[in-house]
Amino acid sequence: MNRFPTPSEFRPRVWAMGISRLRDLFRDIAREYDDRADLRVVPRGFEEAAAEIAAAGPSQRPDVVVAAGSNGTYLKTRVDLPVVLVQPTGFDVMQALARARREADLVALVTYGETPSEVRRFASAYGIDVVFASYRTVQDAEACVLDLRDRGVGAVVGPGLVNDLAARLGLVPFFVYSRSSVHAAFDNALEVVQATWRETQRRQRLDSVLQHLRDGVVALDARGRVEAINQRLAGVLGIDPATAAGQPLAALAPDIAFTLPDADGESLETVRGVSYVVHRGPLVDNGVTTGAVLTFQESRAVERLDRTLRSRQRTQQFVARWRIADLSGATPGIARVRQLAQRYAKSDATVLIRGESGTGKEMVAQGLHRESARRDFPFVAINCGAFPEALLESELFGYEEGAFTGARRGGKVGLIEAAHRGTLFLDEIGEMPLPLQSRLLRVLQEREVVRLGATEPTRVDVRVVAATHRALTEQIESGEFRADLFYRLNILNLAIPPLRERRADIEPLAAELLLQSARREPRVALRIRTQDDAARALAPIGGALERHAWPGNVRELQNVVERIVVELADSDVDVLTPEVLRAIAPEVFVAPREASREVLQETPPEPGDVPTTLRERTLNAQAEEIRAALDACGGDRERVCELLGISKTTLWRRLRAAK
Repeated sequence: MNRFPTPSEFRPRVWAMGISRLRDLFRDIAREYDDRADLRVVPRGFEEAAAEIAAAGPSQRPDVVVAAGSNGTYLKTRVDLPVVLVQPTGFDVMQALARARREADLVALVTYGETPSEVRRFASAYGIDVVFASYRTVQDAEACVLDLRDRGVGAVVGPGLVNDLAARLGLVPFFVYSRSSVHAAFDNALEVVQATWRETQRRQRLDSVLQHLRDGVVALDARGRVEAINQRLAGVLGIDPATAAGQPLAALAPDIAFTLPDADGESLETVRGVSYVVHRGPLVDNGVTTGAVLTFQESRAVERLDRTLRSRQRTQQFVARWRIADLSGATPGIARVRQLAQRYAKSDATVLIRGESGTGKEMVAQGLHRESARRDFPFVAINCGAFPEALLESELFGYEEGAFTGARRGGKVGLIEAAHRGTLFLDEIGEMPLPLQSRLLRVLQEREVVRLGATEPTRVDVRVVAATHRALTEQIESGEFRADLFYRLNILNLAIPPLRERRADIEPLAAELLLQSARREPRVALRIRTQDDAARALAPIGGALERHAWPGNVRELQNVVERIVVELADSDVDVLTPEVLRAIAPEVFVAPREASREVLQETPPEPGDVPTTLRERTLNAQAEEIRAALDACGGDRERVCELLGISKTTLWRRLRAAK
């Protein structure tokens, strides 16, 4: 927006439009105003003068025009600018008549329009023999001067046009305008511009205030005509604010004319199907009521503002720390996850993240939030399997005061509301009780939440990211999970491969975790300062780390690394040996087959539980083929399903059923 000039910076642009003798007088006086205005003398009249003004650009267009006689009157009706007329004073007229009497016995005073009555009275009182004449057009002026000559008039007093005509016909011309009358016209022009500028500045400031108000506002005069209206209300009423000024509001929006309050005060009105609190107050000018101002506030605006303020106040409690780039690994499977996450972050659609425990599902969810347009708002995470059903419901949806015994005074904002304009991360969504699944489905469908004990819903704007380690399709078949909720959640899908399916990432990831842990332990930080230092320390046990199945995935790897840091802190060694690792983490040396079986089964096998039936051997063979395909495809399950011609559900079942 262009900055409005200050009073000291503002220089009025004045155009003095005159021809003949008035032009010369303008030029003679104009230099006296150099320090007060940009005063330009334009030697044009009538149509040419109007065309010159119309052709001027916004930066050259005058603020006011000064002209005289018929030229000035013509411009008043042809241009949309203030036109100040040069008016000769009575003293100017008397002086000119006195000079004319010295040159001729019979003189005439020719004026544009009717001769002022005070001039006639003056001439009569002093016995001055003067012929009075007037004109309206150039043709009138020519005929008038010709008639005066035929009547024996020897000298003519009048404006420049009359003077030029008189001189051509042999009469003695006397100019009626003096320097003082031109000075007065220029001074009046500057006052007009300053007053107009001040009024424009006042209106611009008022309009700026109105446009920044959250509520709709309209100012009406005493007859109900619009004096000012802001864009917010104009948009609601479907009218153009630029053309609304001066028109009756009842004519612009007749359907609301009878809903507006007649008296000062507040009332609840429905405008175009939306409920508003309408406040009417008086507009007072010098103690007299000259109109009214109406404000339209949406009835739920205060509630929405309250919700927003509460969510922003809690933003610091709900901050996402991880980025998508923090998801380490160079294997195709994890690289694909990062690629998809970057793409999904640009969308606002719901995301379902699948993966075993400890694979980094929440890290991905936080990364999605930090890379999204919602990054400046809360990231709210809740583990759906960590709360009893009643407590989970109150945590998610909040409650009103007195909703149940022990409810907090004043009620409580639920986590869904707290995530307003941000991201809601529902971890372990497969553990959510069925009744709450129904309520969550409504939140996803309607984007509104009803607190416990409340009757009115609250609109919320949240992006939902859900995560699970369970096969939701199997839960749907068993009746543990709602199919409609699954389809609402499974819009965008991310599958994070377990650590055993990206073994090439294990050693670099362990080195990264070791470096992070070493920084928190002063006794180790001096020896392990870089990623290369960490990699050298782990090199002797790299093979053992890669062979382990890591049923706890990255979380388990991090636990083992923490033990390694403790061991390094209590010894002087800079590298580890398999023997040291066996002592501090014996589970790493469990046979890979046995470790894998612990991951794939929900309950550990009994000792001696060896597959003997044909079905068990078949399932194991299928699982081995699937694992081989996973290794070949770098853990990309979608690619494996395409190669083997099976669905993801079948792949999951085959792996779980193997012993």
